[in-house]
Amino acid sequence: MMGRSILFWILFLGAEFLLAEGLQILADEHPHQRARRSVSPNRRAEIRNMSPTDRPSCPEGQTVPPTRVNTTERLAKLRTEMISAGIHAYIIPSEDAHQSEYPSDYDLRRKYISGLSGSYGLAVVTRDQAAVWTDGRYFLQAEGELDCNWILMKMGESGVPSSTEWVISVLASTTNAKVGAYPFLINSGSWISYDTALSKESITMTPTSEDLVGKIWTTGRPQEPNSPINALPMKFAGRSWQDKIGDMHKAMEEKEVDAMIVTGLDETAWLLNLRAADIAYNPFFLSYIIVEKQGNATTLYIKNAATKLTQNQTDTETTEKLYQHLNTGTNGDCTGRTGLCVTVLEYDPVAVQEKVRTVANSDATQMVMVSFSCNHALSSVIPEAKRLRENTPVAIAKAKKNEVERNGMRNSHKRDAVALITFMAELEKKVKSNVYMTEVSAALDLKTERMKGLYNRGLSFNSISAVGSNGAIIHYSPSNLTNKQITTSEMYLLDSGGQYLDGTTDVTRTFHFGTPSKYEKECYTRVLMGQVDLARFKFAKTKFGPYGREIDAIARRPLWEVGLQYRHGTGHGIGMFLSVHEGPGRISLSHAPFESDSPLDDGQFFSDEPGYYEDEQFGIRLENIFMVKEVETTYKFPNTTFLGFETVTLVPYEPSLINYDLLSQSQVDWINAYHKRIMDTIGEELRGNKPEAYNWVAARTRPITRTVSSSTVTYPSFALLSTILISLFVWV
Repeated sequence: MMGRSILFWILFLGAEFLLAEGLQILADEHPHQRARRSVSPNRRAEIRNMSPTDRPSCPEGQTVPPTRVNTTERLAKLRTEMISAGIHAYIIPSEDAHQSEYPSDYDLRRKYISGLSGSYGLAVVTRDQAAVWTDGRYFLQAEGELDCNWILMKMGESGVPSSTEWVISVLASTTNAKVGAYPFLINSGSWISYDTALSKESITMTPTSEDLVGKIWTTGRPQEPNSPINALPMKFAGRSWQDKIGDMHKAMEEKEVDAMIVTGLDETAWLLNLRAADIAYNPFFLSYIIVEKQGNATTLYIKNAATKLTQNQTDTETTEKLYQHLNTGTNGDCTGRTGLCVTVLEYDPVAVQEKVRTVANSDATQMVMVSFSCNHALSSVIPEAKRLRENTPVAIAKAKKNEVERNGMRNSHKRDAVALITFMAELEKKVKSNVYMTEVSAALDLKTERMKGLYNRGLSFNSISAVGSNGAIIHYSPSNLTNKQITTSEMYLLDSGGQYLDGTTDVTRTFHFGTPSKYEKECYTRVLMGQVDLARFKFAKTKFGPYGREIDAIARRPLWEVGLQYRHGTGHGIGMFLSVHEGPGRISLSHAPFESDSPLDDGQFFSDEPGYYEDEQFGIRLENIFMVKEVETTYKFPNTTFLGFETVTLVPYEPSLINYDLLSQSQVDWINAYHKRIMDTIGEELRGNKPEAYNWVAARTRPITRTVSSSTVTYPSFALLSTILISLFVWV
């Protein structure tokens, strides 16, 4: 047994190693972790020869995709500004000053300059070339949106250089070359990595005093966000902001930190129990927080502070004005206040930078903590000897939900399941009755149904409603240009979610309302097997992990066995009425480790979403949200805690797409138990209020049984179930 166990782990770890090598996703190929290796002369020549004409849609005579964006004039204007600034290349990230994955429309600089609308990517423009890096979720989308000014860099694909390698290669013959970037838009780690690698090649990393893309974006730019801010009541937050600040002080004491700069918008919202709508689908507001041990001082920077402090709340569940909630004066001044108070000042990035500089250079300050994602403009004014870069205690505590938050996540997923099931029952009936339904109309109908739910405050992201070949675009967004009819002849992938005062949801199901092919059924079933295997997994908690990437392969195994793969992570964290993608933890082998990665722990919520995508044919993804929690095991190893997962999503699978012969008995048992829990949890509500939805879900949650004569798994008829029950009664 010992020998077989050792062999298993050698093979398992070897598979992980080979995957990492095969994907060639090195730390330097991620926008937040850059190249540090040198580039050989031959490799530089190869990189310099890369061209937009390498793309399949760019050679002369090819059909122009309807989604393509003309960026010629924009690039010309940017290059004029680059010449004025004395730089030879300019880096345009996707993120805003807070390193948000989903910035406000005002901050979509990379989308504006390149045309690529996906949430993930990096653009670099030189005086005569332009390139965009993005990951596998957006390869097909980028091909359709980028015009032929742009080289498409498919991250993780063989031969694709990192942004640093490309810059070094294309500027190799430029004397005194300078690469520019606006320091408020790039995190400090990325800046340092760029600077280190480029300086070895006599290339200077240069901060620009202005945002050059913002400077040329003079028409059609959305307004800066400035939404009202509402307090989140304790019945949803579970812990007061005063208690959270107290927790931060204790954590800072343990780290010997005197001040902490909080820059992430999800962190500022969570820490002070505040929500707003500055970012589409995310209840955030533009803000910074500085927490100081000295004097228990907490300072919040927000836009239009004077007005927001005293304006009436706009959420019906909120009972306090902002100044009352923060125990501050109507002018944001803490003078004369008792107890913890938050000083509120106007959101001014330069003023924040000067405050950070003052705090950092004070004799009373020994150490200042910033997150890994803190922008370079703020981080750089802190002396290196006084700077501690790591996940803030805000990020760690936010990810580990308290009991009220955990129950809120469970309850919001129940209500969300009722909405989705109600919608799907109606959609299937319409499609099978030849009612004209499209990707766009279905997404709108689902939004309407979801927003009827208690505590709903909108969607958690733009629904991915994708028919057939559109489903192969991993983060497809339906539009009038690409809209397809939902029929009985093609797969339909639906990835959607809602924001509720007590939780954030994200669920994906794939359907076929007709007769799928044998290959489609096998692909769906293998995705299902992977999702179930990960949901069933139990593991020991140790001081070294495990980290999410160390269990990602479990969900991929059924696909790997037959040579299939997917180009995205298996799981992302999810917030409680916060971001649908929450760090710092993740379950992903689709990229190199991030310095911010944190181990799995009790109370964290993640998605479990393997998939498979056949270019130009179909896409399959199944996504549940589960919570990490302590689990019971048959045996008790000394001083060891075992963790597992509790799935909170409550939506059944598509029986017409399952090849039951592929399922193991343990997988069947898990699916049966899951389907039973769906009926036990929401069945009665559906039966009483939504009979059509009840019938729809009941048909999909009937127990899977294996017949005596073969290994085929079938859905038993009512007569068969009755016979079995009668036989059991007689036997007893």
